[in-house]
Amino acid sequence: MCYCLSCRDFIMADSIMSKAATMEIPINSNGDTGTLPEDDSLEQDLQQVMVSGPNLNETSIVSGGYGGPAGGIIPTSSIKGSSNHNTNSTEEVSRGVAVEKLDSVKKWGINTYKCTKQMFSEKFGRGSRTVDLELEAQIDVLRDTKSKYENILRLATALTDHFQRIVQTQQALGDAFTDLSQKSPELQDEFGYNAETQKLLCKNGEALLGAINFFVSSVNTLVNKTMEDTLMTIKQYENARLEFDAYRSDLEELSLGPRDAAGVVRIEMAQHEYQIHRDKYERLRSDVTIKLKFLEENKVKVMHKQLLLFHNAISAYFAGNQQQLEQTLIQFNVKLKPPGSDKPSWLEEQ
Repeated sequence: MCYCLSCRDFIMADSIMSKAATMEIPINSNGDTGTLPEDDSLEQDLQQVMVSGPNLNETSIVSGGYGGPAGGIIPTSSIKGSSNHNTNSTEEVSRGVAVEKLDSVKKWGINTYKCTKQMFSEKFGRGSRTVDLELEAQIDVLRDTKSKYENILRLATALTDHFQRIVQTQQALGDAFTDLSQKSPELQDEFGYNAETQKLLCKNGEALLGAINFFVSSVNTLVNKTMEDTLMTIKQYENARLEFDAYRSDLEELSLGPRDAAGVVRIEMAQHEYQIHRDKYERLRSDVTIKLKFLEENKVKVMHKQLLLFHNAISAYFAGNQQQLEQTLIQFNVKLKPPGSDKPSWLEEQ
């Protein structure tokens, strides 16, 4: 930062420099400099400049450095004003965010208090609750159905694990019979027959495993995705019902109170909150009704196909009907995984 001198200071300094440049210095015969009358005026001018100094009222910032163009001069007053404006804007934004967060926490606290109060009132029999008998009966049926389907899923998964070990044992036994048939000439035919039988059982077992895995995967999707999604909506509906009853009870209590100016304002606010939560409750109740209807239709469609697949595959396998087992897999579009596909590759094992 540098200071710009006023015109008066520049003229005075220029006059002093002119005098200093054109002054003749006489020398006496003994080599000493003489005293000139201009020395006194030069010294007085220098003292005046040093005492008065630059005019600070005309101070500016030169952006281009010393000798910069006049267009690069920026008044300091404009920078101070811009800085103050930015600071005020930032403070206003921060204050607005803080107020918004405070209001959100306040609303959450009031809502939590009202819902907790309503929940304890219902639990101890002192409060009333909104009941949709038909819808709640359907919800109870869904929860019971989900529990039973989870049991089927658990048992089918256990069957898959056990049968997987049987197939692996049959494959190992077939390999052992094949090895012995080559090393025991006197029992080559007998070992060979048993080896072929175990390999055939292993092949049919892999086909049955493919059918059972398809059954398990479909039931798992139905239980842990479709039913679970409907139950999440039901949970939201039950929370909305509790909030609706809490604000309904609050409105009923205020309606029994005094009807002064403050009481009327509180009743109007309670009426507004009651209407908001009533609309939310009605909307979620409609969503639950629709989802329960579609879930029932989807469940019947999926389980009809999967139960037929499970029955046909099990029957064909234990009847030894390899052709029927293969046709069952084709009919239900079950694709078998190639042997060893579940094992990690040699690169993944590194």
